[in-house]
Amino acid sequence: MKKILALVLTLSMIFALAICGTGTASAADDQTVLTMWCIATESDANRPAYEKAIAAFEEAHPDIKIEWEAFENESYKTKIKAAMNAGTDLPDIFFTWSGAFLGDFVDAGRVYCVNDAYKPFADQLPEVMLSNSTYGGDHYAIPLTYNIVTLFANMDLLGEVGWDHVPETYEDLTACCDALVEKGIVPFGCAGKETWCVTEYLEPIIQKTIGYEALNDIFSGNGTWNDPAIATAVDTLQEMISKGYFDPNGMALGNDEVKANFIAGKTAFYQNGSWNCGEVNDGVANAAVGLFPVMDAEKATYGQVIGGPSDSLAVTASSPNAELAAQAAFELGKEICHYGYLAGSGLPAWTPDYDTSEVKPLVADVANIVAASDGMTLFGDTAMSADPANTYLDYVALVYGSEINGTDFVEGLTNDLG
Repeated sequence: MKKILALVLTLSMIFALAICGTGTASAADDQTVLTMWCIATESDANRPAYEKAIAAFEEAHPDIKIEWEAFENESYKTKIKAAMNAGTDLPDIFFTWSGAFLGDFVDAGRVYCVNDAYKPFADQLPEVMLSNSTYGGDHYAIPLTYNIVTLFANMDLLGEVGWDHVPETYEDLTACCDALVEKGIVPFGCAGKETWCVTEYLEPIIQKTIGYEALNDIFSGNGTWNDPAIATAVDTLQEMISKGYFDPNGMALGNDEVKANFIAGKTAFYQNGSWNCGEVNDGVANAAVGLFPVMDAEKATYGQVIGGPSDSLAVTASSPNAELAAQAAFELGKEICHYGYLAGSGLPAWTPDYDTSEVKPLVADVANIVAASDGMTLFGDTAMSADPANTYLDYVALVYGSEINGTDFVEGLTNDLG
């Protein structure tokens, strides 16, 4: 883990890469067409990075055309899983999360092994960054950026109730939120329409209650949900909701709307991935970042984080141009990382070989948090295989809707998952 943290911040090494191979020419324009699916929709923070990377790639390789489609996060998960199950109508290159999310596709034989394609890039992409997409000793994806769940704060709003820093203890956080509520300021927004956004709140609370190692074991299937401390963590989130700390309209909102509300100054905090650093940095005049505070100091520390190298590109095993697609995916991945890092949509999985003096301040602050981190847990819905993840997300949705309490959450997941 320490190697990962150090390598994320390395700002050296020279970039030298070229795509080889010509593939099968398209009869229409004598180009090889490579199709790609991703989640870089118009409103996604990574959209500009994809656009710039693809444009640069096509300029460097006029004999290759990238035809790409972008899908909203939740709908994409459904689409890619269905396509992988069917094994038909798959793109050449596809965006994926690492961990068990990609592992399910690898087990089904749907993903092309990129061991050989990786070799020319090994001095630019530390192998430790591929650890979450390595199965049975083989590499199956190209990591893009490195992200963690981040607590964003509007310091102007916090200043209105006497706070000049992001609260670092739970007592301070609740005191700050109580003061905000009393002044008529909504502390948090959370997108109930997108359950993964709810996990961005619940998972840090659970981790800071039971510790990152225990949560890692649970997500990997080596631990049990049958822990009363998890029930306590769930009850903590629900208590925050009942005390008015969350926008009551959040249940009907998507993440883009919740983020827009935060940037517009309608909420004081926004807890979500560090890929939002660029938008928050540019949209909130006086923003700061931190982490959710510790709940049980005997089991957790402030520096434990949810996240890691996860966002990746992979190649379908059935692609008629799989070798070329793998080479292209590495070059695209390098440039998506490059432009995304400078734009503030993620820390670099690739070693930067360009001027980083203008990296956005919030990105630098998150990089410092990562450097000081002493424990990590990969995002739950990607750390777990598809069926357990879906079950888990169903229970998380019930928690946010206050349809079940902590005891129900623990009992249900223990019965269903162990």
